[in-house]
Order: sequence, then C-alpha cells, then structure tokens
Amino acid sequence: MNISTSEKLFEKAQQYIPGGVNSPVRACKSVGCNPVFIERAQGAYVYDVDGNEYLDFVGSWGPMILGHANPLILKAVNEAAALGTSFGASTPREIDLASMVVEALPSVEKVRFVNSGTEATMSAVRLARGYTNKKMVVKFDGCYHGHADSFLVKAGSGVITLGIPGSPGVPEDIVKNTLSIPYNDAETLEKTLRDESLDIACVIIEPVAGNMGCVPPAPGFLEKLRALTEELGIVLIFDEVITGFRLGYGGAQEYFQVMPDLTTLGKIIGGGLPVGAYGGKKEIMDCIAPDGPVYQAGTLSGNPLAMAAGIATLKQLQQSDFYSQLNNKAASLAEELQQVAQRTGMPSTLNRVGSMMTAFFTDNEIFDFESAMTANADRYARHYRQMMSEGVNLAPSQFEVGFVSAAHSSRDLEKLVKMTEWSFKKLLEN
Repeated sequence: MNISTSEKLFEKAQQYIPGGVNSPVRACKSVGCNPVFIERAQGAYVYDVDGNEYLDFVGSWGPMILGHANPLILKAVNEAAALGTSFGASTPREIDLASMVVEALPSVEKVRFVNSGTEATMSAVRLARGYTNKKMVVKFDGCYHGHADSFLVKAGSGVITLGIPGSPGVPEDIVKNTLSIPYNDAETLEKTLRDESLDIACVIIEPVAGNMGCVPPAPGFLEKLRALTEELGIVLIFDEVITGFRLGYGGAQEYFQVMPDLTTLGKIIGGGLPVGAYGGKKEIMDCIAPDGPVYQAGTLSGNPLAMAAGIATLKQLQQSDFYSQLNNKAASLAEELQQVAQRTGMPSTLNRVGSMMTAFFTDNEIFDFESAMTANADRYARHYRQMMSEGVNLAPSQFEVGFVSAAHSSRDLEKLVKMTEWSFKKLLEN
C-alpha cells in the first residue's frame, strides 16, 4: 500500500507538534481521517503536497474573502517585506489601516491592533473591566471568543468539535467571573443582566454565531441586548473576528444596524496574515495605556506585513457592488443546496447570513447551542470524507462555517452542488 506524502508528514509532525497540528480542529479527528498538508493555493483552490486539487470553502477559516493568493495582496506584502519584516516601532501603515477601520465601522472611534482574535477579545474584556471597575463577563453558549481562560466556558469551535466541556488548566477563580447563557434566549438575557448581584462588566457576543455552525441572531435579539446593556451601564462587545468585513464593509453592526461599545476584529483585516484588533468608543479606548491605566502590549502588534495586507484587502472590498455580488452568489448557492436536500430526502437545515453558511445534518431548526447539538456529526464526517475524495474541501467539523469568496465562479458553485447531491445520495444508500 502506498503511503501519501501527507500521511508521512502527519506521522512526522506528531513527533514534534502536539497532535501533529498547531490548532486542534486541523487534526480532522471529528471527521475520522488524517489531515492533508497544503502546499499552495490559488483563487478558490488549494493544492496538497501530493498534487491533489481541492475546491476550497474553508478560506483559511474566513480571511480569504478575495480568494487565495490575491495578486494585489501579494504585491503589497512583497513591497512591505522588502523594507523589513518587523521594527518594534510605529509605521505609517498602522495609521492608514486604523483610519480605514474607523471609517468603515460605525461604532469604532479608535482602534488598537494586536496579533490574533484571541488577543483582541482578551484585551477588550480587560478594557471593559477596567472601564467599569466590575468583574463579571457574560457570554453565550456555543460562542467562541478565542482560547483565553475566561472564554473556555461552554465555548464553540474546536472545543465542541472535540467534545471537550471546558479545559483543564483554567483556574476556578477565573472561570467564576464568566457566566455563559443561552444564545437567542431573550428572557434569560434580561433576567441575567438585571441581576445586580452579578456585578456585570460586559457582555460579549458573536452577532452571528460562527463557531457552533452558522447561527443567526433571532429577530430583535441584538436590539434587546443593546437596549438592556445601554440601560444598565454594561459594556457591549461584538466579536466580529469572523463577521467583520465579511457581511458588509461595516460588519455585522452595519448589517443589523446595532451599535456595540467595543468591537473585536481579525481574519479579513489581515488579508490572511496573523492579525487582530479591538476598537470602540473614544471614552473607553482612552483607558488603554499609555493614555490610561489598562495595560496591553504586543511586540509584533501592527506588523508592517499584516498592515500592508489589510490595507490592500480593504481597498478591494470598497468596490460599491462587492458585497451585493458576493451575498447574492451565496444566496443562490444556499437555495440550490436546499433543493438538493429536498430532492434527495436528506434531513438537513441550512443556515446562512451573507456569505457564511452551515448545512446541519438534522431536520431541526438551529437557533442556539442545544439545537446545533442535534445535528448528526457522524453523518457529516462521512459527507466530509466523500467530498474530499472528490476534490471539495469543507470544514473538518459539523460545527464550523463554510465561506463563499469572490474567487468562486459559477462553475465552482455548480461543482459543489453536484458533488453534494452525489454525496447525499451515497449517504442515504448506506
């Protein structure tokens, strides 16, 4: 039996890297196979070390809204790299990207760059606590805000993919200051926020949940959350690491017309390079050192390569019809996939917001963490393996989001629909 190059690399990787991967979901444990190792990518496709081509709907978990190896982004990064990769000092590009973010997001008056989404959310929560002089953080079941200690309570993403309830190594003294409540449950939300004994500093939410699969907010839920936090003096944080510049140029806050106090960003604003950011009202942001007492720092924050990639990305997203074209393309795809489920009789519920979508293997409506858990993850695992065998790269977890990019052609989307119908039929035969 011939052993592929990917299999050899995975075996070697496990000798030096825990689980052979640098992020748990990449190990593909929940879908019952070993990962392929990617050598290169172009447009809507990725290519593994064995020369196999895959039509990609992962998009590096969201950043590749323009597709892989976008020539304008590569040009910007190459030009920046030629001048030096890091200085540990301020650069003009930081101001350029910061001004673009402030102009794009309705609620952001100042922004601070960091190196990851986890850094952004961790820093935003510290800032909210420092600003309010309160301790408690309220989050929502199934929402993932990175791997900082405070957030690994009923978190989504890889935590639920691997069936981990929380995480060892997180002290109870930290977790006791985080309260997780059901997503889209307005009654529990109001009861919790009005409990004065909780000493709530902030509420953090994915305005569209993207880490238990795509779960949109119920009508009026974000509006109620905003009204309550404003009334009660609680800082509202939108985690827009996924939705920022994905749903529209002004993010989810523009899409839903609900303005938070703080916003966290990542993924798209770095054009595929490691980056994060948090921003918001001037009075809150001015509490950050050196202007205020809340400390946060980062050696590589505002990295010139990431800033160059972010600027090049946002410039292309400013085209007047970019989001209408992208979201219409995704809407048509979702409709065709729903028709496939109906034709084949596959129990399936497809949730979509903009160019984000998840097909859950269940007939149930998916509106929160508990309903998402009714999806048949074993069936998804078989579907994933079948699609990979035919050259379609989906997220290696039932509880992640698929992304449509500007690089996906109508022919690419037709291939996804065709292969999905083939896979569904095969699943139902066995």
